[in-house]
Amino acid sequence: MTMLAAIIALAVGTFLIRLSGPLLRNRITLSERVETLLRAGATVVLLALTVTSTFLVEGAFAGWALPAGVLVGGVLAWKRMPLAIVVVAAAATTALLRLAGVA
Repeated sequence: MTMLAAIIALAVGTFLIRLSGPLLRNRITLSERVETLLRAGATVVLLALTVTSTFLVEGAFAGWALPAGVLVGGVLAWKRMPLAIVVVAAAATTALLRLAGVA
């Protein structure tokens, strides 16, 4: 029962946070500088998450196969390939390099 209560509390909290944006958008005025910093902050957080999960697995270096797969996926995404192709190509690159013995 405790787990169900935690799930419901997190769901309600998430919903309220997402709802606060549209409700407060017209009530709070941010300067252009603050809006620019918020956009840049979101990009930095996403980049940090990508880099961390690309190079580290369980706190240790992931090897060169995983970063190569992420690089292939990134290039294909940059070229605006369909998401399915990006994911399959990145996974295939990583798998084939690991099969070839690249750690």
